[in-house]
Amino acid sequence: MDGHGDAAQSRWCLSQVKGAVDDDVAEADIISAVEFNHSGELLATGDRGGRIVIFQQEPENKSPPVCRAEYSVYSTFQSHEPEFDYLKSLEIEEKINKIRWLPQKNAAHFLLSTNDKTIKLWKISERDKRPEGYNLKEEDGRFRHPSSLTSLRVPVFQPMDLMVEASPRRVYANAHTYHINSISVNSDNETYLSADDLRVNLWHLDYTDRSFSILSSNAASYCGPHIVDIKPTNMEELTEVITASEFHPLQCNTFVYGSSKGSVRLCDMRASALCDQHSK
Repeated sequence: MDGHGDAAQSRWCLSQVKGAVDDDVAEADIISAVEFNHSGELLATGDRGGRIVIFQQEPENKSPPVCRAEYSVYSTFQSHEPEFDYLKSLEIEEKINKIRWLPQKNAAHFLLSTNDKTIKLWKISERDKRPEGYNLKEEDGRFRHPSSLTSLRVPVFQPMDLMVEASPRRVYANAHTYHINSISVNSDNETYLSADDLRVNLWHLDYTDRSFSILSSNAASYCGPHIVDIKPTNMEELTEVITASEFHPLQCNTFVYGSSKGSVRLCDMRASALCDQHSK
């Protein structure tokens, strides 16, 4: 980057490149989502093939004054597969639209990933020990006949090469008619929202079969699953769609959503369960 006038020139240089720098890239390898976790130690990327690759900052680069953002591959797993909606005769792409990390509470990490229709909660954990010395099972997994047991053994944990496991903990499906464009984790660490073209849904992380509305005294008649619903009765009257939605980083009752008209609406869930009438 050139400075103004006689000021010294500044140059921006790439410190690290992941992946092959090649003009011939398969469509499945095109990156569609990137997201750092809250500490910046982990970086998750999603591609059009439904894969998530997690990079971890190398230990020697974490402490100041170096703090170089150099990362190595930590884990790779398949998050979404292509599906087919037989009721609507519609193919559902495996492409990852958004990734969101949950705040870390223990040794494991959790993240949300979504394609056009389905949101998944993943647990990323490490394992460097394995149990050995079972009484009824051999080390290769075969079961021992009880008559062959001559002594009682106490299983012990033995060191093993580090293994990073990605396991699905929750699947949130069948709540969006249109394509999901954004997800956002609430500061209460218990709920999150998901938005498609016409609606914003509020979810509790523990419940996969339904999304929620926040009922208040002045909105007690509303009990639907959406906190924002801009779908008109007549679709021919549709003039805008929702393009993004995000929770406030500190206030768990406040969120914003943007539309194709270039407007950003600030909503307070304490004022109304259905936030079609924005606060600002």
